[in-house]
Amino acid sequence: VPVRRLAPLAGRVYGRRWLVLLLFSLLGFAQGLVWNSWGPIQNSARLAFGFSGWDIALLVFWGPIGFAPCFFFMWLMDKKGLRVTVLLTSSLMVLGAGLRCVPVSDLEIRKKLIHGGQLLNGLAGPTVMNAAPFLSTTWFSPDERATATAIASLLNYLGAAGAFLVGPLVVPSPNETSHLPLVSQSNTEHIKDRIEAVLYAEFGLVSLIFSAALAYFPSRPPFPPSVAAASQRLSYRRSFCRLLSNFRFLMIALAYAIPLGVFSGWSGVLDLILTPVHVSQVDAGWIGFWSIVGGCVVGIAMARFADFIRGMLKFILLLLLSGATLASTWFTLTCLTSVTHLPLTTATLYTSCILLGIFLNSSVPIFFELFVETVYPVPEGITCGVVTFLSNVFMGVLLFFLTFYHT
Repeated sequence: VPVRRLAPLAGRVYGRRWLVLLLFSLLGFAQGLVWNSWGPIQNSARLAFGFSGWDIALLVFWGPIGFAPCFFFMWLMDKKGLRVTVLLTSSLMVLGAGLRCVPVSDLEIRKKLIHGGQLLNGLAGPTVMNAAPFLSTTWFSPDERATATAIASLLNYLGAAGAFLVGPLVVPSPNETSHLPLVSQSNTEHIKDRIEAVLYAEFGLVSLIFSAALAYFPSRPPFPPSVAAASQRLSYRRSFCRLLSNFRFLMIALAYAIPLGVFSGWSGVLDLILTPVHVSQVDAGWIGFWSIVGGCVVGIAMARFADFIRGMLKFILLLLLSGATLASTWFTLTCLTSVTHLPLTTATLYTSCILLGIFLNSSVPIFFELFVETVYPVPEGITCGVVTFLSNVFMGVLLFFLTFYHT
């Protein structure tokens, strides 16, 4: 009896993939915005809520702490799909943003609620930072995959950049460094009211995104867009064994986790770091904003370039990390004025910090694509989950020592 050979199914893409990408990217944007709410306005938060330097560092520290259940979210994504994972993540963000808005007169209780809200928002981090390659493989064709990964992963960084812009411009600092005419009379109550206005706005944004995801966010398309999306992947246990035994993957993971983890924690408390060299809250906010925005723009452009030219991922990463090394060296030598006698000017500070952010942040989607290609057929969510967990370990180490340094 002749055997009928079935032709392989051609991949099919759907126009709705851009809507799914938009909803997920907005979720990542909101998570980054809420996570970075306090660092850019740390001087104002100290006056309005009685926060200490330890509190400010801890509010940023809740981000890497939220990665403790990272492997649970990876398992949930692998077993239940994107919809269940995204809805759970967005509900945690809504609850966290709502806790920060509870109007309690007792400052000690209010501080605890704010810390609890930041922790719940941190628990959303594993999904918004890990699921980008999984989403791009599930919904997009191979020649769009790197671009979709870049957009979905870098919008989280763009949200953190938005906090650098929104916070210092809306909330006046105690020494009145804000240039808005509406805040000419800065006092404790006025600063507190402006901070609460930002908190309410962020709560409204997160609630709107949650409602949209609840109304429409499918787990997967009716037909896969490529052979890779339709292929059988390894099990959860076998995936971990494959990752931990792959020396090449571990070396690439360290190359990603150490610089990106340290830079993420460093940029989250940038205002706290630059205050001793007399950099204002607004200037520190603009430095953080342009460094992340530049990294997002360059990262999407690099990912689009990688979609057309395969096999160039390592070369692109070497160029980006070389540029980051030079920029960080320049910043360090500029700050060591007593040793190097180099002038510490606004121009050099802006340029070195912004270049550092551009080179490091733009490497994120390229790294993700390299991870997925290196360990295929390990599921994308598990691969990126291990990597981002390791990155947050290094971020947590930095913030841990910074916390005790300020104490």
